[in-house]
Amino acid sequence: MKEDFLHYLWKFKKFNTLNLKTFNGEEITIMNVGQYLQLAGPDFFNAQIVIGIQKWAGNVEIHLKSSDWYVHHHERDAAYENVILHVVWEHDIEIFRSNNTEIPVLELKNYVDTAVIANYQALVAPKSWIFCEKQLKDIDAFIVKNWQERLFFERLERKSKPIVELLETTSNDWEAVLFMLLAKNFGLNTNGEIFMKIAKSIPFSTIRKESFEVENLEALIFGAAGLLDSEKEDSYFNDLKFRYYYLLHKYQIEKTIIEPVQFFKHRPDNFPTIRLSQLANLYHSQLNLFSKISNPNSVKSIYETFEISASSYWLNHYQFDKESPKKKKKLSKSFIDLIIINTIIPLQFAYAKSQGKEISEDLILLLNEVSVEKNAILDKFSSFGIKAKNAFETQSLLQLKNEYCNKSRCLECAVGMELLKTN
Repeated sequence: MKEDFLHYLWKFKKFNTLNLKTFNGEEITIMNVGQYLQLAGPDFFNAQIVIGIQKWAGNVEIHLKSSDWYVHHHERDAAYENVILHVVWEHDIEIFRSNNTEIPVLELKNYVDTAVIANYQALVAPKSWIFCEKQLKDIDAFIVKNWQERLFFERLERKSKPIVELLETTSNDWEAVLFMLLAKNFGLNTNGEIFMKIAKSIPFSTIRKESFEVENLEALIFGAAGLLDSEKEDSYFNDLKFRYYYLLHKYQIEKTIIEPVQFFKHRPDNFPTIRLSQLANLYHSQLNLFSKISNPNSVKSIYETFEISASSYWLNHYQFDKESPKKKKKLSKSFIDLIIINTIIPLQFAYAKSQGKEISEDLILLLNEVSVEKNAILDKFSSFGIKAKNAFETQSLLQLKNEYCNKSRCLECAVGMELLKTN
């Protein structure tokens, strides 16, 4: 048994509240269980409890055993002086305040229905992947749907924090932030952070000014990536290299040393050369891109905006100076879906929040149009009967697994709480 189960019992009064008595035999009436803030200090703040004939207002601390008070060194912490009730599963020692008054104890195990304990033990039984994997498909659809929405917006809140941080470093230039976020997205998992550094190293004002000539954008981006540092016979390579050093001088940009981009383990269509060229072409073809994607649109309009390809040189190249069979390197639908999920939706959420607008339903409707993602986590949920139908559901499931299942937060999860209910 864990303390979080006792927190759950106290918070929702999942025990027999009639004829409650302290370990010393005084009657207890719970007027208010207090606020469960999960901060430093006692577990529940500002509870109201009648013990005997005296009404108390203060804090409640919860432990598996009374002696945990000393294990956690609460006797040294003034924050625990205002504890009015010590709720424990097992009382094994008396606890005193600094003024030598004894803290009343409620031994909870005498008041909890055995069915509640059985449900808890079934929920936290040894797992192969997640605790509730065998019961998950049987949870009421209404509960699952409401929980999915909360999970989705929790995930969006997390994803929007880096956006707020980037805004602070760019004087609230949303276009510049979008450029950095897209660069990271174009780099995928392997090159994402490197692409982000590349985008940060180029003043976005320069990207704006040079967007009318795609070769200049490629020169800036490839040069910042260190892809123009060598010597080659290739004429396109040498043209970009000349442009790069000219633009560095023109805009007085200091060359930044960035770790090499990675080609290893990538399919050719995901080579950094191809993705960086596509990024350059996006900013060549779409001026004021942020204004086009800042508000929820149809998925169709986003696909049209991102219908771009790498430059003509890359029709028969994946790397400089090495010819390959001719193939147009355009952004695929699945890649644009990743951009929608990881860049556009979080940016729209953060922007609406900064404007005081409510667009929650619009974001859900937008992601309902986006195809399901494919990864091992979602495949595993599918094997347990939870098959996502769109990207909104996949994002919710990823949040559930990463932030609740992996961290054993079953008693903070709507599914876990539902499974704890007695029949």
